[in-house]
Amino acid sequence: MPESHLPDMHAMVGSHDVVLLSFDTLRYDAAQRCFERGELPNLAPLLPATGWERRHAPGTFTFASHAAFFAGFLPTPASPGPHPRLFALEFEGSETIAPQTFVFSGRSDIVGGFRDQGYRSICIGGVGFFNLRNALGSQLPSLFEERYWDAAYGVTAPDSTERQFALAAERLGVAGDRRCFLFVNLSAIHQPNRHYLPGCDRDSLDSHCAALRYVDSQLPTLFAALRARGPAFVIACSDHGTAYGEDGFHGHRIAHPTVTDVPYAHFFLKP
Repeated sequence: MPESHLPDMHAMVGSHDVVLLSFDTLRYDAAQRCFERGELPNLAPLLPATGWERRHAPGTFTFASHAAFFAGFLPTPASPGPHPRLFALEFEGSETIAPQTFVFSGRSDIVGGFRDQGYRSICIGGVGFFNLRNALGSQLPSLFEERYWDAAYGVTAPDSTERQFALAAERLGVAGDRRCFLFVNLSAIHQPNRHYLPGCDRDSLDSHCAALRYVDSQLPTLFAALRARGPAFVIACSDHGTAYGEDGFHGHRIAHPTVTDVPYAHFFLKP
């Protein structure tokens, strides 16, 4: 993203809720296909006229990408850089900090940085790396003051997003005047996703798209809760994609374009 197109994060931090929606495993081509077909009625009005921005994921699986996210490294625009970042930690030699970048001092993660700015930090987990059941599943959520996970938010629950957003609305509702940094790891698109496509007996790009349509259908609950509190800045992106047999590849944790190319958008919600 050119420096001139980067929103001024100094004007936003402290006055806006900040939301990071991680569409776990969402491929760029799938997201853009749904946009172009008019299948995202809640997201599309908030995206640019051309749809999602294609970016490169900082990792090829959930843990790696989210560790980067929480260090201030969101997906990188898929064009020659350098590309200034929205948020950063103090880091000598960084070439991606612009005047508009908000730099958190004395912290190893942006979650703690937001807390230093008076924010309440809330994590609503989805896939196994956020399940709070063991040390690995607790490592990333432990950055947050509030952290939640339930099997009903996991990859096998067909109504996971509905339940995640209901909890998000509840927690936002009791936060009072305190600004919130809300992170939601949306598990619905991660395999298995065949249950979102009637008659489908195995995961495919079509069921992947059906899962995204389901997630979009649940967004009004979250957006209404945010608008009731005041202005919000929302980052919607994927941590990685996944392969469904392209070039013989299946799954992720591989450096294939179906995995590394991810959708990205950020936008403001007005009260």
